[in-house]
Amino acid sequence: MSGLQIMAFLSGLAGLGATIGATVSNEWRATSRASSVITATWVMQGLWNNCAGNAIGALHCRPHHTILRLEGYIQACRGLMIAAVCLGFFGATFALVGMKCTKIGGSDKNKARIACFAGGNFIVSGLCSLAACSLYAHQITSEFFDPMFVAQKYELGAALFIGWGGSILCILGGIMFCFSTADSFTKSHRQENYIYKGAASHSHISSYPRGQAKSVNQKPPPDYSNSSRIQHFDKNAYV
Repeated sequence: MSGLQIMAFLSGLAGLGATIGATVSNEWRATSRASSVITATWVMQGLWNNCAGNAIGALHCRPHHTILRLEGYIQACRGLMIAAVCLGFFGATFALVGMKCTKIGGSDKNKARIACFAGGNFIVSGLCSLAACSLYAHQITSEFFDPMFVAQKYELGAALFIGWGGSILCILGGIMFCFSTADSFTKSHRQENYIYKGAASHSHISSYPRGQAKSVNQKPPPDYSNSSRIQHFDKNAYV
């Protein structure tokens, strides 16, 4: 199970890195080349900046003016991606403590609980990133295929695919962490049952004096109390 936890940690860590890269990227959507009149220039937009570039490699970016004038889906995507990064960071931290190959975390049962908690953080982080990228992509596609939309149309940017890949890696890492702790919980439950049964049998035996433990097939000792009162004397007893 240690190998499975190492794979889960690496998967979650790679997913966290992809989520951070998608969050700070400026290429969530790019200008559609099919609808652009001047193909030598293009516009890219992200969650934080608007950028314009040209064929010679010049790129100029400026941040969004104010959060109060942004569209609602951009604000929602910002919150979801920030939550995904925070949950992924906490998941990676707890994963280091809960892994079996580390020396911190306490007993195996406590480490299994911490690893399961880390897996839950990775799963929720992946779901937040997946929801943010899907919401942004839905807005782009709905505007692109809307014949009544006359403003500039955009295509899916590279950051969306990075975010989708990172979310899948985080979810897979969290699931593997949860599966890796199932064996530890089963072993601890068996040990508790064994200790409980052993303690119960020991207390049952120790209720009798040492060397006189009760047996199922043991017969009670004969009673000599009445026979001891009857004394048979021989006829020459007083001779």
